[in-house]
Amino acid sequence: MSRVSNFLNPVSSENSASYAEMEDERGNGEQDSECDRLYLLKKIGDITRSLLECLVSGRSPTLYIDKFSTYCIEASGYCCCRSDLPNGKEILTMQRESHARRLDVLLRVLLIVQQLLQENKHGSKRDIYYMHPSVFREQSVVDRVINDICILLHCSRHNLNVVSVGNGLVMGWLRFTEAGRKFDCINCPNMAHHIPVHVEDVEDIISVAEYILIVEKESVFQRLANDQFCKHNRCIVITGRGYPDVPTRRFLHLLTKTLHLPIYCLVDCDPYGIDILTTFRFGSMQMAYDSKSLRLPAIRWLGAFPSDCKTYQLPQQCLLPLTDEDKHKLRGMLHRCYMEREVPYWRFELKQLLDSGVKFEIEALSANSLSFLTESYLPSKIRKGAYI
Repeated sequence: MSRVSNFLNPVSSENSASYAEMEDERGNGEQDSECDRLYLLKKIGDITRSLLECLVSGRSPTLYIDKFSTYCIEASGYCCCRSDLPNGKEILTMQRESHARRLDVLLRVLLIVQQLLQENKHGSKRDIYYMHPSVFREQSVVDRVINDICILLHCSRHNLNVVSVGNGLVMGWLRFTEAGRKFDCINCPNMAHHIPVHVEDVEDIISVAEYILIVEKESVFQRLANDQFCKHNRCIVITGRGYPDVPTRRFLHLLTKTLHLPIYCLVDCDPYGIDILTTFRFGSMQMAYDSKSLRLPAIRWLGAFPSDCKTYQLPQQCLLPLTDEDKHKLRGMLHRCYMEREVPYWRFELKQLLDSGVKFEIEALSANSLSFLTESYLPSKIRKGAYI
């Protein structure tokens, strides 16, 4: 670890601030990226200087990292989870080999982040990995330490100038700009546009939509586009193409905050579809520290439900048996604290799915007709309020 002495150019020697102090110092940081950048450079200097002072004086450096979670599994039923507040601390010390390696990696990534901020450039997690592949060994090591850095600096990943490669798509009655580039979905509401990576630069949002619809998969998104669903229904349709990436979740959070529209979600009737739904509403465990800026508390589950099998008379060949892995995942989800506390009706549907022993994809609804989803299922659900 002696090589870490080459890692920094500290900006300040003041002690790191608490979460409350941070908010006071930064003020409205979202509107002042330059203040954010300078503030984070200062914080990086604080942390690295503190660690180096310990090394120089012969003391073992110690780092305290807050722990966050989006849920717990508490058998007693007693739960005080608050996903936007820390739940204990993880203590990293040089006295443990695994911790020493983690500190080494953390300081290496901090150096890269410091350089990105100083030069006001952006890089991806993959870019960072390839700067020291023999040290990092695998991408997940970089992913974890970036989360650690966000927690230490009390910020979101985009504040570090570390960006994700966006997978999300949007279409419908929406117009906005990103860093001067105009996205005019309204002009052709059934044409797909990539969701911007730099969501913090999105502004001038205009919409005449009546609701936002999230669909789990690109294939379903494409079905809606082919059937000109947005032309016939004043809505905005978004897909994260599976588990949603950060830009997609941030973009949705911005839209709901700006437009105040009802927001619905359509996923496969299987454990992974429902897990994607919970990721949108409650956030992911991996990024629990930032769930407040990513989750969508107002999201409604539009379908598909286990009861849709009988309601829409799906053929038996459209139903697939739940695997042992599916059943294990469902049982785990049933015990998440928010299922009982905040969405007991979702928990009921999960139990129904487990009891039925079968699952099905959204595309199974096409057994009725190719355009059944867009012409009958979705309009009927939204018109009748058939969502939970």
